[in-house]
Amino acid sequence: MIIGVPKEIKNNENRVSLTPAGARELVKHGHTVYVQHTAGENSGFPDDDYINAGAKILPTIEDVYAIAEMIIKVKEPIKPEYKLIRKGQLVFTYFHFACDRELTDAMLASGATCLAYETVVDRSGALPLLVPMSEVAGRMSIQEGARFMEKPQGGRGVLMGGVPGVKPAKVLVLGGGVVGMNAALMAAGMGADVILCDISLPRLRYLSEVMPRNVKTLFSSTHNIEQELPTTDLVIGAVLIPGAKAPHLISRDMLALMRPGTVMVDVAIDQGGCFETSHPTTHAEPIYVVDGVVHYCVANIPGAVPYTSTLALTNTTLPYAIKLADMGWEKACRADAGLAAGLNVVDGKVTFPGVAEAFGMECHKVL
Repeated sequence: MIIGVPKEIKNNENRVSLTPAGARELVKHGHTVYVQHTAGENSGFPDDDYINAGAKILPTIEDVYAIAEMIIKVKEPIKPEYKLIRKGQLVFTYFHFACDRELTDAMLASGATCLAYETVVDRSGALPLLVPMSEVAGRMSIQEGARFMEKPQGGRGVLMGGVPGVKPAKVLVLGGGVVGMNAALMAAGMGADVILCDISLPRLRYLSEVMPRNVKTLFSSTHNIEQELPTTDLVIGAVLIPGAKAPHLISRDMLALMRPGTVMVDVAIDQGGCFETSHPTTHAEPIYVVDGVVHYCVANIPGAVPYTSTLALTNTTLPYAIKLADMGWEKACRADAGLAAGLNVVDGKVTFPGVAEAFGMECHKVL
């Protein structure tokens, strides 16, 4: 199969979808790999490393899309890429269709096969291609939250761990999945008082057993969240409904309960955001303020640490990419129901229930 690796063009997206080591494995399997010039440079992988691995370098993004049967990316295609994607082409990347009607319509019109990292499942029902970036995003949510709690950045001027004689920050984490767990661990490690919320009592019991002593669990309800907000310094939105829009757990009215300079980090922004007042931001302009509350809603948080993120992501995506290249998407998906769950759009039809529901479209069965 001919595999194309374009350079990511989303704002400050520095990750790359395939490392030279990954390219070497695909070439070893008899496939041809084309990498756009400097695609891996910002992740620490120069063109020469790809050439030494057996890949070929192409000068432009247009060249890569034109020749490839399978495109491997990190982030969803953005508007300049829509016209480059063609009928029958396989695009393997994060899509998050349910919160982006324009992208959905563009991919339907293209006739391409869109296999989304975020809805592939493993034998246990977990989301293996979402986990590594969720780990990074969860940890970075605290790193970025701590930064924007500083007064010069718009926050209240609170130190995460406090000092002897002065209370530490209070962090409210909404969602006890991979993002929330990593956020809570990071905040606890910095010395904060952490409240970790979820709607699953079995999950809360597990988290109570494994978390440090400065992490307390709380059943997630509107009442309980409202009770916590007046004394919270940092809120982390970490809820996920696979392939569907995130629910709004904090409404516009609830902002009035928070002190000016409180920081909210919406890690669920890729799926539409879990705060009503959220809208996507970029690493170039990461925050905005609503009713005195600082909102950090960067849609590609792990892109700020591309070396770590690229290695973490490609460790998990490469085996799937090899399977798709070796077998073709239809045979691979018929052989692996978990991989088939990644099919979101195929030949002009929506094939994933969460996407169909988000836009009131018909959901088609393709396999």
